[in-house]
Amino acid sequence: MANYNKVILVGNLTRDPQMKYLPSQMAVTEFGLAVNHKYKTKSGEQKEEVLFVDCSIFGAGAEIINKYCQKGKQLLVEGRLKYDTWEDKQGGGKRSKHSVVVDTFQFLGGRDGGGPGGPGAGGFDADAGQDAGMDQRRSAPPPRGPAPQRGAPPSGPPRNQQAEPPFGEEQQFQEDDIPF
Repeated sequence: MANYNKVILVGNLTRDPQMKYLPSQMAVTEFGLAVNHKYKTKSGEQKEEVLFVDCSIFGAGAEIINKYCQKGKQLLVEGRLKYDTWEDKQGGGKRSKHSVVVDTFQFLGGRDGGGPGGPGAGGFDADAGQDAGMDQRRSAPPPRGPAPQRGAPPSGPPRNQQAEPPFGEEQQFQEDDIPF
């Protein structure tokens, strides 16, 4: 029988991330995530449950979250559930908890905590070890149309000369011609 362990959560950080280094010098960052669930009861009353989830991420992603996130920041995380057990130091017996080991994440809310996908929204794929959105936003858009052939003269107007508008200079617009 096949097994599948995948978690996708969107929530807000409950505390500032805490980064430390393993003996192998790999960075690990731990943070808490609050995930809300809104629903209506049978009587029509609006209810909201809050789930608090401990998360950890390793490697380059750990350094990015530690650098760019703080309490309250909205984050989408994708990873797997991990089950930890330990003996309570105060003699309280065996303790356990579930946590999420993050594989990929996406910043939400922009740089100032604005709307999702705003400026500053970007993602990271820990498996690939690369930024999955920030570099693409900063690069220039791809050129349109066919690529010029090697050795062929450049097409379009020379760099120092402006292109002619698609309509002649003699065409003038009146205020009544504008549809809005």
